[in-house]
Amino acid sequence: MHRDVTASGVRLRVSEEGAGPAVVLLHGLFVDHSSWSDVTKHLRDEFRLIAPDLPGFGESEKPPASRFPYGVDAFAEAIADMYAGLALGRAAVVGHALGGAVALTLAARHPELVERLVLIDTLCYDAPLDLHRRIALMPFIGSLVFKQLLGRAAFRAYVRDAMYAGSDRVPNQRIEHYYELFNSPAARGSALATLRSTVDTRSIVAHTTRIQTPTLVVWGRRDKLYPAGLGQRLAREIRGAGFEVLDGGHAVHEERPDRVAEILSQFLRAERPSKPGGRWSQGA
Repeated sequence: MHRDVTASGVRLRVSEEGAGPAVVLLHGLFVDHSSWSDVTKHLRDEFRLIAPDLPGFGESEKPPASRFPYGVDAFAEAIADMYAGLALGRAAVVGHALGGAVALTLAARHPELVERLVLIDTLCYDAPLDLHRRIALMPFIGSLVFKQLLGRAAFRAYVRDAMYAGSDRVPNQRIEHYYELFNSPAARGSALATLRSTVDTRSIVAHTTRIQTPTLVVWGRRDKLYPAGLGQRLAREIRGAGFEVLDGGHAVHEERPDRVAEILSQFLRAERPSKPGGRWSQGA
């Protein structure tokens, strides 16, 4: 089921399926809620799965930056408003990359909304910028290249190499779908505004010490954008967090959806540790 929800004054397209405890799934940059589709088919018999397109992405509204500030804090507040629009109580929140930063921020600023937290290859610490991102961030030239000159072949090559580390586990049709979503002036403008607003990650880093929510960090061993060492650091700095590393690139939930779904199911059904700060154990 798909529905539209107004959050922070922006129309969000939200996908829902399944029944059970609520789980909110937040996607990363350049993609939409469909990036979770191979994971949700394994989980919909256990959980109510809620996957929005973030403001500016997918089939959600794409307001100009003058009307919506495309930063992590603004995305987090939009998701908090979405809770109200859907009459959600507490829910588990799973986020990938940009969506992970949004999930982390939501848990820090609105702990009453987040039952459990899963962070997958999450934007948090400074990481070396690849050539494509360095060009996109250049004044004037970056805007010209990003909004007008980045074509289908270059987009496909970037996604295949940077997000999937050259893996052929993700079908070309999905990359073509992401390009079609990206290839409009409004969508390109939203993506560029988001990219530029998330270069400085200090506010995200500051939130890590505020997380009290039970947390699991999942990372791809071959992530080229955010190396796995950053995932280890994140798991150390969030009190009591678990850490799982899988054979995959930046979008490990798309490359290894069955394994990621298994990990999520185990963690979301897990019993609380017997002592504060302890690790999590799988429930019966």
